[in-house]
Amino acid sequence: MRTLVLEAPGRLVDTTTAEPSAPGSGEALVQVRRIGVCGTDLHAYRGRQPFFTYPRILGHELGVEVLAVGSEVTTMRPGDRCAVEPYLNCGGCIACRRGKPNCCRTLQVLGVHIDGGHRERIVVPANKLHASARLTLDQLALVETLGIGAHAVSRAGIEAGETVAVLGAGPIGLAVMQFAREAGARVIAVDVSPPRLDFVRTRLGVDAVVNAATDDVGKRFAGLTDGEMPTAVFDATGSVQSMNAAFALPAPGGRLVFVGLTRENVSFSDPELHRRELTVLASRNALPGDFPRIIGLIEAGRIDTTPWITHRAAIKEAPVHFDSWTRPETGVIKAMIEV
Repeated sequence: MRTLVLEAPGRLVDTTTAEPSAPGSGEALVQVRRIGVCGTDLHAYRGRQPFFTYPRILGHELGVEVLAVGSEVTTMRPGDRCAVEPYLNCGGCIACRRGKPNCCRTLQVLGVHIDGGHRERIVVPANKLHASARLTLDQLALVETLGIGAHAVSRAGIEAGETVAVLGAGPIGLAVMQFAREAGARVIAVDVSPPRLDFVRTRLGVDAVVNAATDDVGKRFAGLTDGEMPTAVFDATGSVQSMNAAFALPAPGGRLVFVGLTRENVSFSDPELHRRELTVLASRNALPGDFPRIIGLIEAGRIDTTPWITHRAAIKEAPVHFDSWTRPETGVIKAMIEV
């Protein structure tokens, strides 16, 4: 079957691999129909992704169709269209036992730690499939990305009426913005790209935008909050410079949530941390319950995925486009691969 293999940074190869085996008793064989391209994939392509080895079959944002199920599977049947929860956890470690399978001690993420969905068919645990008879395959492939934002906003405990800032207007930042708005917060978006800032203002309806390339971010935040500063700041940049600077931005008693990931050491002033009694949180992946919740919100029209997909390619064409998708001037918000 056709498969894309990232053999090394910058080398994505269109090749063939063996068909998957028949699904086990608790598994499902699925036809991959849509693959969202996310920051993790682009960082891996550029050789900047932590927890990553080559060669690797990328692809963890998947819209799939069930082809066959194992003997013990009763929740799915052939023909169902599903989003895939790509986080394969052990179920028995302390994190899993405490309801945090997203940070399982032996977590394996499809397309990151183990081979993912840049291929025509794949076998997955049936309990990692989330079906919808109403969502399109494009929408199903976006559920995982939205889950990252939903989990981050949940981690921060955002309440209606808060002012929150989101640093980085890439797909993960957009997901955080959407769920912060869903929670009733006022949202300030920060990026260095004028087109992305225009996008979040006109298409996502954020309350204010700040260009970090030209503006003093702290002063702009003070001006937008009558000097009080945002009560929560989400950093979705993956930039160590941004993450270090972010400690200066939350209000006293506020929260700083790192959604983006860097290979570098993050540092901060301990007196400043203590003076404002900041809460610093990491947010990793999403929880199982986020998936049906997001599907329900999209089905109800409360989350609009229409603006997200800006670029599209067939799987055989993806290696030609992948390098351009890594470049900001291409204007990619979300690229979608069709299988």
